[in-house]
Amino acid sequence: MLDKLVRDLNKLKNPQKAKLLARFFKTGKGEYGEGDIFFGLTVPQQRSIAKRYSDLTVPDLQELIDSPIHEYRLISLLIIVEKYKKGNFKEKEKIVDFYLKNTSQINNWDLVDLSAEKILGDYLMDKDKSIIYKLTESANIWERRISILTTFQFIKNKKYDDTLKISEILLKDKHDLIHKAVGWMLREIGKRDQKIEEIFLQKYYKIMPRTMLRYAIERFNESKKKYYLNK
Repeated sequence: MLDKLVRDLNKLKNPQKAKLLARFFKTGKGEYGEGDIFFGLTVPQQRSIAKRYSDLTVPDLQELIDSPIHEYRLISLLIIVEKYKKGNFKEKEKIVDFYLKNTSQINNWDLVDLSAEKILGDYLMDKDKSIIYKLTESANIWERRISILTTFQFIKNKKYDDTLKISEILLKDKHDLIHKAVGWMLREIGKRDQKIEEIFLQKYYKIMPRTMLRYAIERFNESKKKYYLNK
């Protein structure tokens, strides 16, 4: 079955689109996606393939996620997200273990953003959350992004404490992709309860990275945006 998936992917290769994606996902030397290889597939194409091959075994999914090819890794994650949704408690536990074991391969922002909240976020809703605090302290940028994106599921359930605590930890992070992710999650809190977001902002907006702040206040009215940006 895995061989057939690989053949299907090869048929959909788009070299021109692959070059655009390689630039977009910063695969050049010294960039955050250095060495990532693209076939040039769209996300809808990959979702369609993931649906078609949703019965792949865990060893097959491991082979996909170990690949240097971006689309292979994304398809693996799309499949395990669906397996997680349909799984019983023990099956979900195994998928979470698989996810945490492979964080080194969840190594671009789209891979994180399409999976973290759906697997780790859902699983940890009513459980000890120390694992995401451990990821917050990681030297690996993608593990830090997983830590904050995991909390999106909490936010959707109107539980904001962990997002705020992790945002505080990441205030001094040096990477722009973390600044964007934290600002995004603060904005999501604000969409549901702007007062809670502003309590955080009042405490930290003077020391927040500018990108983080801009993302956080994106939905504010112009006068409120100016208040935070001009000070």
